[in-house]
Amino acid sequence: MPLPTRPLRKLGFLTIGLFEGDDPGPGHESTLQIIELGERLGFDSAWVRHRHLQYGISSPVAVLAAASQRTTRIALGTAVIPLGWENPLRLAEDLATVDVLSGGRLNPGVSVGPPAHFDQVKDALYPDTADREDFGHERVRRLLDLLRGEPASGFRGTEGIEVYSERVQPHSPGLAGRVWYGAGSLRSARWAGENAMNLLTSNVVKAEESTDFAEIQVSQVREFRAHHPDGERARVSQGLVVIPTDGATPEQRAKYKEYAGKRTPRTAEPQGPARMMFAPDLVGTSAEIAERLYAQAAFREIDEVAFALPFTFDHRDYVQILTDLATRLGPELGWRPAAH
Repeated sequence: MPLPTRPLRKLGFLTIGLFEGDDPGPGHESTLQIIELGERLGFDSAWVRHRHLQYGISSPVAVLAAASQRTTRIALGTAVIPLGWENPLRLAEDLATVDVLSGGRLNPGVSVGPPAHFDQVKDALYPDTADREDFGHERVRRLLDLLRGEPASGFRGTEGIEVYSERVQPHSPGLAGRVWYGAGSLRSARWAGENAMNLLTSNVVKAEESTDFAEIQVSQVREFRAHHPDGERARVSQGLVVIPTDGATPEQRAKYKEYAGKRTPRTAEPQGPARMMFAPDLVGTSAEIAERLYAQAAFREIDEVAFALPFTFDHRDYVQILTDLATRLGPELGWRPAAH
C-alpha cells in the first residue's frame, strides 16, 4: 500500500435518513440512533443530506437539533442545504439556534441553484416572486453576513415591553467560519475559496477539463485553495461512497457488491446535459479500500472525509459499515477516534 502523505485527521459520515411515507417516525429515529452510534465510535462528524418532497430528511436543521440533545461531542453537519428553497434570514436564525443548542458543533453545508423541478414547485414555493428570485451566490453571501452579525434590520431598541435587535438572534460567534460550500465545478470551488468558506467535494463533479473523476476533483481542490486566504491550510472534506466489508456477513457482502455494480455504469462517462461525473463506490476490505483511496490524487491532498452511507440499506447494514469505518478503515488511514 502507498504510504499516506498525511494521516487522516477527521473521519465523518453522511446519511440521507430515509423513512417510510406512511410511517416516518422509525426512519427518523434510525437516523438519530446512527448519529449516536457515530459519537460512541469516535467519529469526528455526522452529516445529513437534504431532500425536499422526497422520503428523506426535508428539515436537517430540525433533525440535528434533536441530535444535539442526544450527543455531546460529535460535529453535526448538513450536506447540503440547497439555498434556493430557503430564506437566508430565517435559515440564519435556525442555524444559530441549533449551534447554541449543540454547544458550537454545527457545520452547515450549503449550495446554490434553482430548486429541483422548479417549474412544478415554484407556485407553492414562490407564488408571487418566482420570476424575480436570485438563486446564485448572492444568497450565500446574505446568509454568511447574517451569521456574522451584520444588520438584518434598520430598527433596534425597545418598543413597549419588546426589545428588538438589529441582527439575527441568537448570535453564535464562530458559526459563519464553520459554513461549508458544496462545489462540483471549478467556478464554484474558486468562489468558495475567494469567500473564505470550507469546501465539501463529493462523489459528483462536473466534467470540464477532463472526463477522469480523480483529475477533475483534484483540480477543483487546488483551485479552491489557490483562491482561499488560508491557502493549503483551507479545509476540504471529501465525500465518497465507501463500504467496508470486514465485519459483513456473506449476505451483506453480496448485497453491497450488487448495489455498487448497478451504479458502476454511470461512472464511465459524463451524465446528462450538465456533464456530471460520478465516482465509483468503494467496496471491499478496509485494506483494499485504503489502497484505492491512496491511489486518488484528491484524497492525498486532504485530511478530512465524510464518507457517504448508501441510500437504501438497512439499519443493521449501517451499524456494520460505521463500525468497520471506525475500527478498521480509519486506523488504516492513520486516523484515531476522538476521545469520549
